[in-house]
Amino acid sequence: MRDGLEVRKAAVIGAGVMGAAISAHLANAGIPNVLLDINSLAAATGLARAKKSSPASFFAPSVASLVSVGNLEDDLEQLRDCDWVIEAIVEDVAIKEKLYTSIVPYLQEGAILSTNTSGLSVNTLAETLPEELRKRFLVTHFFNPPRYLQLLEIVPSRYTDPAVLAAVSEFGEFRLGKGIVFGNDRPNFVANRIGAYAMFHAMQTMIDDGCTIGEVDKMTGKAIGRPKSATFRTADLVGLDTLLHVARNMHDNLPEDPERGLFEPPPFVMKMIENKWLGAKTGQGFYKKAKIDGEKTILMLDPAAMDYVAQPKVSFPSIEMAKNIEDLASRLRTLVVAKDRAGEFLWKNISATLRYAGNRVPEVADDIVAVDNALKWGFGWEMGPFAMWDAIGVAKSCERMKAEGHEIPAIAQKLLDGGRTRFYETAATGEAGGPLHKYFDLASGDYKAREEKPHLIVLADRKAAGKVIHESPDASLIDLGDEVACLEFHTKMNTIGPGVIQMMHKAMDIVEKDWRGLVIGNQAEHFSVGANLLLVLNEIDDDNFDDVDWMCSQFQNTNQRMRYSSRPVVAAPHGMTLGGGCEVVLGANRVAAAAETYIGLVELGAGVIPAGGGCKEFVRRIHETVPDNPHVDLFPLVRRVFEMVGMAKVATSAREAIELGFMDHEDEVVMNRDHVIHEAKQKVLAMDIDGYRPGLPLENMRVVGEAGYAAIQAGLYNMAAGGYITEYEKFIGGKLAYVLCGGAVSSSARVSEQHVLDLEREAFMSLVGEPKTQERMEHILKTGRPLRN
Repeated sequence: MRDGLEVRKAAVIGAGVMGAAISAHLANAGIPNVLLDINSLAAATGLARAKKSSPASFFAPSVASLVSVGNLEDDLEQLRDCDWVIEAIVEDVAIKEKLYTSIVPYLQEGAILSTNTSGLSVNTLAETLPEELRKRFLVTHFFNPPRYLQLLEIVPSRYTDPAVLAAVSEFGEFRLGKGIVFGNDRPNFVANRIGAYAMFHAMQTMIDDGCTIGEVDKMTGKAIGRPKSATFRTADLVGLDTLLHVARNMHDNLPEDPERGLFEPPPFVMKMIENKWLGAKTGQGFYKKAKIDGEKTILMLDPAAMDYVAQPKVSFPSIEMAKNIEDLASRLRTLVVAKDRAGEFLWKNISATLRYAGNRVPEVADDIVAVDNALKWGFGWEMGPFAMWDAIGVAKSCERMKAEGHEIPAIAQKLLDGGRTRFYETAATGEAGGPLHKYFDLASGDYKAREEKPHLIVLADRKAAGKVIHESPDASLIDLGDEVACLEFHTKMNTIGPGVIQMMHKAMDIVEKDWRGLVIGNQAEHFSVGANLLLVLNEIDDDNFDDVDWMCSQFQNTNQRMRYSSRPVVAAPHGMTLGGGCEVVLGANRVAAAAETYIGLVELGAGVIPAGGGCKEFVRRIHETVPDNPHVDLFPLVRRVFEMVGMAKVATSAREAIELGFMDHEDEVVMNRDHVIHEAKQKVLAMDIDGYRPGLPLENMRVVGEAGYAAIQAGLYNMAAGGYITEYEKFIGGKLAYVLCGGAVSSSARVSEQHVLDLEREAFMSLVGEPKTQERMEHILKTGRPLRN
């Protein structure tokens, strides 16, 4: 945090699922905190649940040490040290008021108190507090799970001090990595109000159209830019009891909402709740895991029979056709005009959701950007409602809605009456760092520029502003300003092939001549999933082994060139950073990684070993980690790396990546993924100002040699004999061990980086010719999962 709110210690009151997960995320941000509940056992149970949760609530097991537990009778004194106290107890005003009365005497002067309520009135809650505290009280509504969902809805009361609001917002964005949406004091605020509407409308449309639960999930998932869990799987994850609470809050407190009746759940949902079929938490909901004839399967609820049935294969012509349309906007335009059942269903659901969202501005939020961000960050939609409206065409869709007898929201009508056809306008001003997007503002009836945020660099905006230095079909070199360039991959899943490697070389040619440094990063879902396996397999099928060897050699040379470039190179990974993607990161001089970076050398799953410098880099790091003393035993470190790479271990956060050695302690963990490119750029500038000087490839690295290799081979033999690994895995493991140990040399030998690179490449090339390796590659391409053969 630069200025503003300083949180040296925090408290979370309420150790339920949300409270414990919020406590865990505060710890992820490096904030010591105490988790309190009615009794210490409840608090300890909540912490234990967070430690065991899947997906993990903590960045790494070690982070949990920042959380202590206590109870509301004996440990309120601990609140005196807390700068921020977050209440996350049951959604009942009277119970919250009772809690506030008990804790107020223990709050330090200036401490901020916030509630994680998902929909109670902040003004009503504020009025239960002493007048002096009201200005430091507000809603901070996290979404579950707090570590993974970016949204933090902040709702001030009429009493909240604007300085407090600004400080909490900045703290949430920078320290907690959140996307901040300011909501108004309306039931369920922004995301739940509109997201729940979309879900309940889908349920009702399912009943009206006679669809099955499986059909609805097929239509409302990835095909329209929503999470894979779609509608009913999402409901199972959230829990039907939670969903019912959201629905009742809106039904009971929105008497003026014309769509209020939709928030009365269908009878079959009420029966499910009566049966305790609440979703994942009770083992069954809209879906149920089962074993039939010894085979695991997932059954689907038949609402009419209130029984679970097998899921038939679901296929709609329009959905199948849409799979071939990569661009989401084009896909949506195609789907909503399709003449099959899917097209009709999606038009009904999407158009109704757009109208509902349109009518909620400015009720729930002051502008359309807040609404769109809330749905993207809180519900995992790729596009918010207003961006979706632009995608399908505002004018055409409104004409169709009117023809069907629907009233158009005032914001859409005002847009069209002003001769405009889009809610968002892109204006490539060409100004460095300037906002390129404008949004339609209902109050003024004109476009407004989005708030300029220097820490938010959008690569698409830079390209639209004409800041492309060089580009190819596989990658672009983009001017970030201040003489720093960014190399952006844009192949499918950002896989690495000859085109990417050539662009990496070209980028280095350009940057070393005229620029201060290079960032390697992108803003796709994942940084890079590694080498293009399909390309490798095709070359093998054509017996083009020389081409594969050339590609491997070029990738090694590229990563070596980055590490020893005359200009600093900073990698900016996020999401999946696997195999060759990991090797790009290992080759960079420094790393600024999104906290949610999942990085690892997973090549053994494909039947090969890392051969883009990954093995070499770990040998180098081991050498530089320990004193240059022949009496210091390197073998424990080599064995640790062997086990990590051999088991294709993936760090589940950037924090864990540091612990595992994929990143250095001098590298940066960036909590907010949207800030990663900016932070990487700042790292380049800092290195340049500090007078960056490249090193030289090492020529005298210590290795464990044949003695270490023999020890690992013995372990592999025992693993295979015990049935823990296959014979082929033992064979691949032997190849990996040979490289990591330095080859056929003595334990006192010194080797060069190039020596280990040659060993890598030789092992890789010997393995790609093996039929079992080719089977593994084919299996990954077909199923997305590794084969153990």
